[in-house]
Amino acid sequence: MQESIRSQHDTRISTAVIAAFGGAFAGTDPLLTPTANPKNGDYQANVAMSLSKRVGKNPRETASAIAASLGTAGLIEKIDIAGPGFINITLEPAALSRATTALLHDPRMGSAKAAHPQSVVVDYSSPNVAKEMHVGHLRSTVIGDALARVLEFQGHRVTRQNHVGDWGTQFGMLIAHLDELSAQGNAWRNSDITTLYQEAKRRDDAEPAFAERARKRVVDLQAGEPTAVALWKELFAMSAKHFEEIYARLQVDLKPADIRGESAYNAALAGVVADLKISGLLHTSEGAQVVYPAGHKREDGEPLPMIVQKGDGGYLYATTDLAAARFRIQSLRADRIAYVTDARQSQHFAMVFEVLKQAGWAGATRLDHVPFGMVLGPDKRPFKTRDGGTVKLIDLIEEAQSRATKLVAEKNPELPEAERALVGQTVGIGCLKYADLSGDRIKDYVFDWNRMVSFDGNTAAYVQYSYTRARSIMRKAGVTDEAVRGYAAVVAAPEEKQLALKLQQFPAVVDSVAQSLEPHRLCNYLYDLAAFSHKFVETCPVLKAEDEATRQSRLAMCLLLADTLRTGLGLLGIGVLERM
Repeated sequence: MQESIRSQHDTRISTAVIAAFGGAFAGTDPLLTPTANPKNGDYQANVAMSLSKRVGKNPRETASAIAASLGTAGLIEKIDIAGPGFINITLEPAALSRATTALLHDPRMGSAKAAHPQSVVVDYSSPNVAKEMHVGHLRSTVIGDALARVLEFQGHRVTRQNHVGDWGTQFGMLIAHLDELSAQGNAWRNSDITTLYQEAKRRDDAEPAFAERARKRVVDLQAGEPTAVALWKELFAMSAKHFEEIYARLQVDLKPADIRGESAYNAALAGVVADLKISGLLHTSEGAQVVYPAGHKREDGEPLPMIVQKGDGGYLYATTDLAAARFRIQSLRADRIAYVTDARQSQHFAMVFEVLKQAGWAGATRLDHVPFGMVLGPDKRPFKTRDGGTVKLIDLIEEAQSRATKLVAEKNPELPEAERALVGQTVGIGCLKYADLSGDRIKDYVFDWNRMVSFDGNTAAYVQYSYTRARSIMRKAGVTDEAVRGYAAVVAAPEEKQLALKLQQFPAVVDSVAQSLEPHRLCNYLYDLAAFSHKFVETCPVLKAEDEATRQSRLAMCLLLADTLRTGLGLLGIGVLERM
């Protein structure tokens, strides 16, 4: 596998920094941030400004010293120093052509696997048993799935964990309700689980005698009473089937085997509290057992407690999360754990992480909270149905497919109906997921069908169409992928160079997503790549190129473009189509 242009000039600048300033930076990161900058050069490095203070020189002097140590043979055509100390680099056209041709033979498009693979646990989706998945589960599910795919692509050993809510007081009312329905027969097993939950909730709110029975059934369940446990298992199985159907429709890589709910840690909760006591972290506050995570305070400046056991002996979410983290660190041998949850849980996870560190349980494991904002309606309030109800996730999926199918029919009315349905499904699900992934995840976003299901702008449909267009050109050329991989890419026209440079950036983008856990970086890259591809196709004739060598070169660019778009969208969990 050959190095990409970016990695080559990164290495060259790193070497130049050490050569220019001796041992001052040996073994350190020279803080390179090269970016595409067509006006001044192919790349721009601001390393000089980062290093100038450390070497006691002004940025331009630092930049000049680095540039003088770079050398230009074989890779760099020219180097300019601009502004306060930017190093503008223009590549040799032949070097860029060689690097682009090399990517044709690399199924990973220049993206090397991690030199030191880690065991990574990604906690995402986490719906509640006995409740239907709704719009609130969309973000955790698609963000977590994309991150798991990216980390896996890098060669890390990824364990997906679906920490479902399968334990708690709601099961008491459900079991009490099913006790009575079972006495009347087994017809309830044909019911929708959401309906069962709603019926039980209404009774729990309106019937004091039923509510009392429900509380007793919670105790029975926790004590392992056989009938209560059997009904709980049936409820779990009904929900797991629903989850699996939703994940299949969303093309999300979560399996039943990935489910490890709150109940899985029930037996470990007492041990968590006992070990916190042994470590000296446990305190009694108003009858409850609490821990005071360092750095967390109330508004009045007093230490903020994290309750791990209530006065009545009950445990809380924090206790379960501590037990889950210990399992992942000790049993799954996690080097890194990423929790993909609502931003409103940021303080909770910050406190959990601090307790894990104070107790000595975290070890060298990297703990990442991956917070995200809310999905809002047009009124900038939490997204609801017109009557104020919760928006079901299955309804969003159906609507996305319906809108996309209609959009595709308008764009290509000659497409056969069966194929149109497949295209509508792929584009619809892609648009639904891409709209969620393409914005900075920490920010709220307004759910807008007209914006997300469109062939205009930064949408999945726009990027998917770019792939389809490239594949269409190759079909019309009557060439196979195998044959095109034997062609040479010769970068000459400005649009060819712009596209080639953008293709070279793919490995760096994947790396940045894996480190930052921000999928929007990949979305933005794919959108830019698609935009450059349209300029390339419109400006540089492929099928009617002036000569055979140019035709082959541009076909090679089309294939590499298609490969990169397909791979990039695949890392987001979004499919592509040969026709649309």
